[in-house]
Amino acid sequence: MRTTYMAKPGAVERNWYVVDAAGKRVGRLATEIASVLRGKHKPEFTPHTDVGDFVVVVNAEKVVFTGKKLTDKGYFRHSGYPGGLREVKAIDMLRTHPERVLEAAVKGMLPKNSLGAQLYTKLKVYAGPEHPHQAQQPKPLVINE
Repeated sequence: MRTTYMAKPGAVERNWYVVDAAGKRVGRLATEIASVLRGKHKPEFTPHTDVGDFVVVVNAEKVVFTGKKLTDKGYFRHSGYPGGLREVKAIDMLRTHPERVLEAAVKGMLPKNSLGAQLYTKLKVYAGPEHPHQAQQPKPLVINE
């Protein structure tokens, strides 16, 4: 009788990848990053276990929106008080906090539970070309568009 392989959290080998986001479209890039964070590229992928890798994204300030998304797309937050809904357009978000644009796109593609929160902690996004994760020796992750 054959049994299905289930990955154990302690037996998973974690790799570090670095992605250059310069000139990449936000949604296409976010889907690839979310897939690597979940571990779908590995043969031992298990849906209910964190088997994914760490992803470091550099040059987040140089991502690209297609169409009119740069002026029309809005990011919402709420203070919790009546009338406390706030909206920031994508062009303003890219100007002030460019890393949040990619973080929001990837977070929306992860599971909406405690596993998704755990996977989200393995995403590191930086606006410029420098990152403090050289000690982990990240490998470049090539994303074709």
